[in-house]
Amino acid sequence: MKNLWSDTAAEEAVTRYAQKCVNRDLALRTYTTRLLGGVPQLVLHGGGNTSVKTRMKDTLGEEVDVLCVKGSGWDMGTIEPPGLPAVRLEPLLKLRKLDKLSDEDMVNFQRLNLLDAGAPNPSVETLFHAFLPHKFIDHTHANAVLSLTDQPDGMKITKEVYGDRAAIVDYVMPGFALAKMAGDAASKAPKAEGLILYKHGIFTWGDNAKEAYDRMIELVSLAEARLAKGRKSTASVKLPSGLASVADVAPILRGLMAIPVNPDDGAWRRWVFEFRTSDNVRAFVDGTDLGRYAQAGTVTPDHVIRTKPKPLILPAPEADDLKGFADAAKTALAAYDADYRAYFARNNANATPKKTMLDTVPRVILVPGLGLFALGKSSKDAKVNADVAQNAIDAILDAEAIGKFESISEADLFDVEYWSLEQAKLGKEAEKRFARHVVAVTGGASGIGYATAEAFAREGAEVALIDLDGTAAAAAAKKLGGIGIGCDVTKPEDVRKAFDKIAATYGGVDILVSNAGAAWQGKIGEVDDATLRKSFELNFFSHQTAAQNAVRIMKTQGQGGSLLFNVSKQAVNPGPDFGPYGLPKASTMFLVRQYAVDYGKDGIRANAVNADRVRTGLLTDEMVKSRSKARGLSEKDYMSGNLLGREVKAQDVAQAFVALAAAEKTTAAVLTVDGGNIAAALR
Repeated sequence: MKNLWSDTAAEEAVTRYAQKCVNRDLALRTYTTRLLGGVPQLVLHGGGNTSVKTRMKDTLGEEVDVLCVKGSGWDMGTIEPPGLPAVRLEPLLKLRKLDKLSDEDMVNFQRLNLLDAGAPNPSVETLFHAFLPHKFIDHTHANAVLSLTDQPDGMKITKEVYGDRAAIVDYVMPGFALAKMAGDAASKAPKAEGLILYKHGIFTWGDNAKEAYDRMIELVSLAEARLAKGRKSTASVKLPSGLASVADVAPILRGLMAIPVNPDDGAWRRWVFEFRTSDNVRAFVDGTDLGRYAQAGTVTPDHVIRTKPKPLILPAPEADDLKGFADAAKTALAAYDADYRAYFARNNANATPKKTMLDTVPRVILVPGLGLFALGKSSKDAKVNADVAQNAIDAILDAEAIGKFESISEADLFDVEYWSLEQAKLGKEAEKRFARHVVAVTGGASGIGYATAEAFAREGAEVALIDLDGTAAAAAAKKLGGIGIGCDVTKPEDVRKAFDKIAATYGGVDILVSNAGAAWQGKIGEVDDATLRKSFELNFFSHQTAAQNAVRIMKTQGQGGSLLFNVSKQAVNPGPDFGPYGLPKASTMFLVRQYAVDYGKDGIRANAVNADRVRTGLLTDEMVKSRSKARGLSEKDYMSGNLLGREVKAQDVAQAFVALAAAEKTTAAVLTVDGGNIAAALR
């Protein structure tokens, strides 16, 4: 493992944080914490923790001994000094005299002794850090160390590798008891540079930040060297000659995993997917012993809150038998559900107090021939779960290379999965209206399309922006945390690829906003066929092609969906010299209603927005000038020529699209957004 310490960078951190009144100890503690947190093979997403014992002034201005320890849930890779709250050290040390201490009392006591009452909760392993006498302490879940300890004879291997350089503590769930054991073990090993928590992780310590950090790198490197001596490849299963694509498989799985909340009203608890594959992932999922090592448990206890105790394993999908795959996946999911319920019942029988069962949906799905799918309540959450799963694969493969992977017991896994202190890391905030939904927007890089994507993103949705200008789409999507796809929506093969990419990225599509369009002018009796056909290709056929692809995915998912179309008031109130634009828009309005008729039985709703006179890339300043002249109006009067006397903005149209998507029992509707134009009102 590479040592990333830099004297220059360390001093720069001290100088930078001094400007925020952060002392040298805490500045260096922050610097090395970020070094450790930036290496996935050491820690991931809120895992691990660090501390430093130092002195700080309290409210009275008196200097007191404190323990600055990582706040629960903070990410070591991006941590700042506020993420290392200061706790009065002397009261913590007095706790060691107790015989027992509940988790709730421990957390409460730690909070009572914070220097800043508004600081985050100190780590659940705060007492572990306090009871060790060393100034700087680092804790990681290093893959290499876990691969050594996660073995039937892991204790023996670990002792051979470390000798007296590291004390070893058998697995005990984090908390007061483990903290006392660790303190005792360290006191009995005065030469030790660190401590191995069996099947959990590693601690190192030092008199200064560099020493503790150096020791972490050195001890992990020893584990890596031991693993390198015994590497062997895993045997692979025989795969079908024609494998289905990720884009074909993802909507099937996403539909199966959705939890019915109120299906009669079209209410489902959906999941957002993240797909991963690599040489290691394929070696793992294609392995002949996948059913053994993938079902053995997690590589470190706290992973269970992200990935559950086990992944769901499916057969390799054949391209020419997707129905067969879907049936097999449904059967496997039912077995997984039953297995999880039995696991809960077995372990809850011995729990005090009794627990309430979490959902039974797997968070990781392994598919031979493809890779792994991770599920989350958002794309960000799914990515975190995928990182944890992919990291676990690396550790398990290394464990298998020198022996046989073995996790902690099922009962221990249950205790951590249902441990309130771990569940608190996941957060319980209320979800936004369109959380867990995937929205595709054509013409999404600017104007009404971008405003609509922005509105859905604000409501919690994952957004995919499709636009002819791929660079603009990518830049716009980046602002919203979505994906941008360059696509000519008049080319069916390009549209198919665009929707396949969305399915492969997020798992599927729930809402389509078919918005792309452009305006062609001219008297209808004089316009050439080429112009009219070009307008129909974009202003009608592109809507049909986008809707076809959305419906293809929505039907596979089986949870309904929402098709939203940007039509135009021109469809019902044609303007002079605007026939080449209005004719295909009128056809699109009929298209909306036909989709509503044909796919209502599938729970797929189709609605439209008729907007008028909105400044966008379509209605440019030049176009405004031309249209106002055609109507004999000033530009100002043209743009605000409605009952309200107000100009309609792109955000107003976006609001209408969001409202229609939320109207779960509305279909075949056309919502006019024009400030009031009686001539365009629908009968």
